[in-house]
Amino acid sequence: MAMHGMRGLSVFISDIRNCQNKEQERQRIDKELGNVRNRFKNEKGLSPYEKKKYVWKMLYIYMLGYDVDFGHMEAVSLISAPKYPEKQVGYIVTSCLLNENHDFLRLAINTVRNDIIGRNETFQCLALTMVGNIGGREFAESLAPDVQKLLLSSSCRPLVRKKAALCLLRLFRKNPDVVNVDGWADRMAQLLDERDLGVLTSSMSLLVALVSNNHEAYWSCLPKCVKTMERLARNQDIPQEYTYYGIPSPWLQVKTMRALQYFPTIEDPYTRRTLFEVLQRILMGTDVVKNVNKNNASHAVLFEALALVMHLDAEKEMMSQCVALLGKFIAVREPNIRYLGLENMTRMLMVTDVQEIIKRHQAQIITSLKDPDISIRRRALDLLYGMCDVTNAKDIVEELLQYLSSADFTMREELSLKAAILAEKFAPDLSWYVDVILQLIDKAGDFISDDIWFRVVQFVTNNDDLQPYAAAKVKEYLEKPAVHETMVKVSAYILGEYSHLLARRPGCSPKEIFAILHEKLPTVSTTTIPILLSAYAKILMHTQPPDQELQSQIWAIFNKYESCIDAEIQQRAVEYFALCQKGAALMDILAEMPKFPERKSSLIKRAEYSEADTAEQSAIKLRAQQQPSNALVVTDQPPANGATSPVPVGPLSLVMVPSMITTEDHTSTDQALSQQNGSLTKVDPQHPSADLLGDLLGPLAIEGPPGATVQSEHNAVSGLEGGPDAVDGSAIVPVEEQRNTVQPIGNIAERFHALCLKDSGVLYEDPYIQIGIKAEWRAHHGRLVLFLGNKNTAPLVSVQALMLPPAHLKMELSLVPDTIPPRAQVQCPLEVVNLRPSRDVAVLDFSYKFGTNMVNVKLRLPAVLNKFLQPIPVPAEEFFPQWRSLSGPPLKLQEVVRGVRPMPLPEMANLLNSFRLMICPGLDPNPNNLVASTTFYSESTHAMLCLIRIETDPADRTQLRMTLASGDPTLTFELKEFIKEQLITIPTAPPQSPAPAPPPAAQATPQIPPNDPAALLAGLLS
Repeated sequence: MAMHGMRGLSVFISDIRNCQNKEQERQRIDKELGNVRNRFKNEKGLSPYEKKKYVWKMLYIYMLGYDVDFGHMEAVSLISAPKYPEKQVGYIVTSCLLNENHDFLRLAINTVRNDIIGRNETFQCLALTMVGNIGGREFAESLAPDVQKLLLSSSCRPLVRKKAALCLLRLFRKNPDVVNVDGWADRMAQLLDERDLGVLTSSMSLLVALVSNNHEAYWSCLPKCVKTMERLARNQDIPQEYTYYGIPSPWLQVKTMRALQYFPTIEDPYTRRTLFEVLQRILMGTDVVKNVNKNNASHAVLFEALALVMHLDAEKEMMSQCVALLGKFIAVREPNIRYLGLENMTRMLMVTDVQEIIKRHQAQIITSLKDPDISIRRRALDLLYGMCDVTNAKDIVEELLQYLSSADFTMREELSLKAAILAEKFAPDLSWYVDVILQLIDKAGDFISDDIWFRVVQFVTNNDDLQPYAAAKVKEYLEKPAVHETMVKVSAYILGEYSHLLARRPGCSPKEIFAILHEKLPTVSTTTIPILLSAYAKILMHTQPPDQELQSQIWAIFNKYESCIDAEIQQRAVEYFALCQKGAALMDILAEMPKFPERKSSLIKRAEYSEADTAEQSAIKLRAQQQPSNALVVTDQPPANGATSPVPVGPLSLVMVPSMITTEDHTSTDQALSQQNGSLTKVDPQHPSADLLGDLLGPLAIEGPPGATVQSEHNAVSGLEGGPDAVDGSAIVPVEEQRNTVQPIGNIAERFHALCLKDSGVLYEDPYIQIGIKAEWRAHHGRLVLFLGNKNTAPLVSVQALMLPPAHLKMELSLVPDTIPPRAQVQCPLEVVNLRPSRDVAVLDFSYKFGTNMVNVKLRLPAVLNKFLQPIPVPAEEFFPQWRSLSGPPLKLQEVVRGVRPMPLPEMANLLNSFRLMICPGLDPNPNNLVASTTFYSESTHAMLCLIRIETDPADRTQLRMTLASGDPTLTFELKEFIKEQLITIPTAPPQSPAPAPPPAAQATPQIPPNDPAALLAGLLS
C-alpha cells in the first residue's frame, strides 16, 4: 500500500509497527485521525495526491480494527477523479468502509454508471468490482441492464465480462425482483459455450443462482453443463493457469455439479451416460495424498460428485463404490476428511438403500464416536442412528450407553433421545428395552425427557410378564446411594403398581419397599412428591389386612402434607388419607391401572416424521435448508392427515401450551392417579403436562402458573376449552385489545434467584415465549444453553439477543436466529469465563416481535459469584494454619451484620450450603457459630481457598459477626458482601413488612457468650 511517492503513509505505517503496546498504538492513531480530520476540514487547500494519501491512511486505520466515522465523503468523491490512482483509492476505500445502505453511495451512482458504460476497461473493472462487493437495491435498479449488456457483449474482453458476470450475480442474489432475467435461458446457454475459463467459471456461478431460483427455465443449459464436465474430465484445452495441482479447474467442476443438482432428473440417455462416465472417473481417480492443497481441491470435487451421484439416484453398483470410497475416508488421520466421509455416508443413508454396505464399516464409525473433535462425534452419532436395524441394534445401543458416561455435555440430550428411540424401535425383547431405558435414566437423568419414562410405564402396564421384572429392576436402582429424580419417578410408579408381585422375594416386603421409596422423599422436588404419595397409597392397598406400623407411618405422611402449599400434593394427601380409612374397600377404589390403548410411540413418530422429510430431499435441498446460525431450531410437524396425534415431548420438540390443550389432552403420568368424582382414573403418559420447557429442564423445571398443567373438570365438561375445533385463545381477541405491553408470567426476580441456586429452570416466560436455561460449571468456565421456545402457532420475528457482560466475565453467545418458527425451540449455547471475583451481573437484552407486540426485556443471567465456588471440606490440621496465615485486612475481613432475617442455625447452614459453601462441623466449639470453607475459581486467582466464620447471638437473631479470609483481597471483599446480601434479603422469601429498626445506640456488637472451653480454638478463630 505504501507506494512510490506516498512517503507520509509509509512513515505512518512504520510508526504503527514500532509501537511497543496497544496504548501507544491507540495514541498514535488518535493523533493521526485528528490530523486527517483537520486537513479534511480545510479541504479547499488539498491536492488530489494529499486527499488520496489521507484516505489510504483512513483505510489502514480501519483495517487495524479502529472506528473511522468521518472522511467517507472524501473517499466517495475520489471515485469521480479523472486519473487512475485517485479513482482506484476511491473505489477500494468506498467498498471497504461503506455498506450498501449508506447514503453517500447515492452520490456515486452516476459516476459508477459512466465508468461501466465508458470505454476504459480499467475503470469498468474497478466499477464492476465495487458494485459486485456492495451493490444494493439502487445500484441494481440503475445498473443491472448495463451490466447485462457488458456480459453479453462480443466486443468486451474476457477480463471485463467475468467481472460483469460476478457483479450481476451479486445484484440478482440481493434483488431478484429488480434484475430482469426473463428469457435469459438462451443467453446462459450461449455463455456456457465460452472457451475462456474465467468467463465460464463466473457464468457458472451466475447459473447456479438462476437455476436455484427456477430450474424450469434453464433445461437448455443442462447438456451444456455435462459437456463442460466432460471437457474438464478429459483435460481438453484447459490452460495451465486454470490447472490446480494437476486438477483441471476444480472450482468450475464444483460449480457445474452444483448447478446439475438443481435439475430433478436427466432424461436423455446419452447425456446421462456421459455424465456417469465423468463421475466414475472422479470417483476412481481420487485418493488421499500428502499435499494438503491438492487434497482439498480433489476432495471438494469428489464430495460434490458424491452429492450428484446421490441426487441422480445412480445404480446400486456406483452407490456401493461411493460407500467403499467413504469407508476409506473415515479411517484416515485428517479430521476434515473423516468428517466429510461420515457426513456423506449419513446423506447416502437418507436418499438410497445402502444400509447393508455401510454396516461393514460399523466398527470404524463406533471408533469415530470417541474422536477428540465434537463435530466428528456428532456426525458419527447421526450415522449410527441412521444405520441401526434389528440385526445391529443391540450392539449400537450398548455402544451409545457406554459412551453416554463420557459424552460431552452438549451431546447427552441427543444421545439419550436417540438411544431411547432405537431401543424401542428394534428391541429384541421388552426386558432388554426396560434395561436400556433404566440405564439411560441412571447415567443421564438430567437429559432424559419425560416422554421416555412415560413410554416405559406404558410398556410395563401393558405387558403382564414384564411387571415383576421391571419392579425388581427399579428396586435395584433405588438401592444405589445416589439416584436421579427421574429414576425416583419411574420407580415410584412401577413399585406402587407392581411391588406386591415381588412380595415373596427377600427384601421386598411392603414395609421394605416403602422404606426404600420414602428415604428418597427429602431429595426430590415438589413435582415428584405426588407420585410418591400415590405409591404409598397403593402399597397400603396391597397390604390387606393392613400392617398397623406401616399404616401409621404412611398416615402420618399424609397428615403432614395435608397443609402443603402445593395444591396437587395437598389434594392427594387429603384424599388418600380419607380413602385409606375405607379398609378393604380400598382395593376397588385404587384398583390396578387398566391397560393403555395401543398406539405408536411419540418418540418413534417423531423419528419417522424427520426420516420421511429427509428421505424425499436430495442432498442439495438438505444443503439449502440448513440454518445459517449454529443454534438448533426444531419444529414439531403434525401428521399430514390432520389426525390428532400425541404431542411428542423431548429435547427436540415442543409441548402444547396451556391455551391449546383440548379435552382430549390428559395430564402427565405423574398425575396418572388424578382424582375425578372421588375415584382414581388412569391417564396416558403420552400426554405430558403443558410446561413448554418441562421436557428439557427435567425435574428442575419451574412450574407454570397454577392450573397450567391440570385442566379443571368443570372446563373439560362444559367444553370451554375443548372440542375438536378448539382454537388458541389469543386468536379470537379483537385486534384493538392487543396492547403492546406483554406481561411476564411469574416473577422474573424470583426466577433469577431460583436459578442462582440451581442449574436449570425457566428464566423468563410470557404468553408468547419461554426462555429456559440449563448450565454446567467447571472451575472458572461455564457453559449455559438458552432454550428459546415459541409457544404459539405463528412465528416470532425480529428476535435479537444481546449479551451485556460485566467486565469480569468473558461471554460468547452463539448466533440467535432472527425468526423462531411456530412451536419451535431454539437452543443457543453461551460460553462463560470468569476472569476475576465480582458480584456484577451479566444481562441479556432480549427482544422479539409477535403480531403488533414488540417485546423487549432485560434479564439478569445466573452467572453469579457462587457458580464459581466448589465446596471443599478442610480438616482442622489444615484449617487453622491457613486461618492464622491470613492475619488481617485486606485478606481477612470482619464485619458485624445487622438486619439479618432471623432463622434457626440449621436453616442458615442449609442456605450457605446452597451457595456452595461447605459447613465444617466441629471446628468451632461454640454451638452458635458456623465455620465453612470453599474454593473460588477465576482466571486471575486460579483455585483460591476461602474460609468463613459466622458468630450468632441466640438472644438476637437479627445480627451476627462474620469473618472471611482468602488469599486475594478482592475475593475476600466480594464474597463477604455476597454472603451478607444473601443473609439480609433472602430472595425466595415472600416480602414482609420490615420491623422498625432499633436506634443506632442500641446496636451493639453481638455478645458472644463466654462458654468456649477450648480457649485455644477461640483464640485461633477470633
